[in-house]
Amino acid sequence: MNAGAQPVIIGSDLLKTFSRGKRAVVRALDRVGIAAPHGALTAIVGPDGAGKTTLLRMAAGLLRPDEGELSVLGFDASRNPQEIQDRISYMPQRFGLYEDLSVQENLDLYADLHGVSAQERAARYPRLMDMTQLAPFRGRLAGKLSGGMKQKLGLACTLVRSPELLLLDEPTVGVDPLSRRELWEIVRRLVERDGLSVVVSTSYLDEAEHCAHVIVLHEGAVLAAGAPEEIRAPARGLTFIATSDDAQPARTLQTRVMQRPGVIDAAPHGGYVRLVMAPGAVDVGSPAQTVQDLKLQPTDATLEDGFMVLLRERLQEGAAGRRFEHAPSNVGHEAEPVVVEVRDLVRKFGEFTAVDRTSFAVRRGEVFGLLGPNGAGKTTTFRMLCGLLPATSGTLRVAGADLRRARAQARQRIGYVAQKFALYGNLTVRENLEFFAGAYGLRNRRLRERLDWALEQFELGQVQAQAAEDLPGGYQRRLAMAAALLHEPDILFLDEPTSGADPLARREFWARITALAERGVTVIVTTHFMEEAEYCDRIMVQDAGAMLAIGPPAQVRASAGESVRNMDEAFMAIVERARMKKEADSG
Repeated sequence: MNAGAQPVIIGSDLLKTFSRGKRAVVRALDRVGIAAPHGALTAIVGPDGAGKTTLLRMAAGLLRPDEGELSVLGFDASRNPQEIQDRISYMPQRFGLYEDLSVQENLDLYADLHGVSAQERAARYPRLMDMTQLAPFRGRLAGKLSGGMKQKLGLACTLVRSPELLLLDEPTVGVDPLSRRELWEIVRRLVERDGLSVVVSTSYLDEAEHCAHVIVLHEGAVLAAGAPEEIRAPARGLTFIATSDDAQPARTLQTRVMQRPGVIDAAPHGGYVRLVMAPGAVDVGSPAQTVQDLKLQPTDATLEDGFMVLLRERLQEGAAGRRFEHAPSNVGHEAEPVVVEVRDLVRKFGEFTAVDRTSFAVRRGEVFGLLGPNGAGKTTTFRMLCGLLPATSGTLRVAGADLRRARAQARQRIGYVAQKFALYGNLTVRENLEFFAGAYGLRNRRLRERLDWALEQFELGQVQAQAAEDLPGGYQRRLAMAAALLHEPDILFLDEPTSGADPLARREFWARITALAERGVTVIVTTHFMEEAEYCDRIMVQDAGAMLAIGPPAQVRASAGESVRNMDEAFMAIVERARMKKEADSG
């Protein structure tokens, strides 16, 4: 980083508003001031609706601020957008790959669009192929690539010319930990070896830990900006690892701890519960202490800890935020009946086997996690369990129904929340709920009762007259879950339910899931947040259609090796070990 160089982006008092449907004006950016240093990696972090994309599109010269000033590479973004676009590369969230073209054809197309000469291509292509490890897949159609490989191809297409500034909008959203790691290694090499200035937006706060500069956005405003240690500072001395003598599962302990005064945040981590306490709630000078029945061991603050402290201060809520009623849970899942039974499940697409002889069972009230890299087969497994995709062979029973023969019967007893927005955007919140309630056969008094329950339980009453498409991402997720639970299903399927959510929203989501499980609802969830696997009673790791590991989180972590510290490391170790064995066996 050139300390004397002018920042590549300088913004002051930036205001951007949008009018959406019947809603009043929405402030996407509310008097924002930013600076991104030259030759460094800058992270813009925050949840859906924070204003990250709006800010990046402004920096790319694609949007003009309503008020304020924005300079990019020394050019006024409002007056000289073309000069900016000639010097930058921008990779939006939905990068325009042509899925019916090969990897090489996509690269050539973007090189043509940017006027890259044959001589430049000859020099640049080998480096891009080496950097992204896509050389063996030059002839493969982009539509046949895994999610992580598509993101790497998008990055390669973005870099077919040499930019002065690279803008990346959520490049790792919906990407598994292995692919996330590979993408970040590419980005860091561009900064460290080439001196490229990079600004990246992300909802993963752990990704920002290694950036030179971090800008934290929330609801269009800057919560904090500075080096990572500055963002962590508000939580310094307030973070602890909590354990209990009764050896409760981390999810149960976390739920219990969150009900206590003086707790700013609590989350399962590596089999324990990580706490952020309010100032004065504990003796921060003590190396270890006992508070009520909890043993607390001090630990270093993370960027996420600092974010949670800042967010609580901004929201001015009580320490634990919204609370959920939890039923006592004294019955082990081993004693409960099996509600999902899978034996030798196979799904083929032509000659390709997406799921290869998978077997497992899930009991009533259990939270079961499906984990795996992009392209591992977990989404295919998930869709078969939901009755959305027929199995090629094997046994698949859900809620007592054979899904190979009676899918409609099973669907009446399950709820499904898709990863992508799957509501009717032009209908209001209440109209969406009424539609789904009618589809589930709810009528008259029962319909009114369940609508009232959904609006109250998910705090949707104040937005019930708004169009679903106009809601912030957090409210859309609440509405989707409310709609899936209207008919009180026995089994709830959740596909990447917290993608793009901030830590506070994820805590609230899992509090709801824990409360549902304690009342006997079975939950099957896919996630790319590996620490969220700690909320599950059991998890299954898949890759290349095969099951690699299954069991409680502690058991899966232990199977990955003694040096493994958390579920992220366990996941990568298990997948990489299986791939190395497969290569050795085939070689």
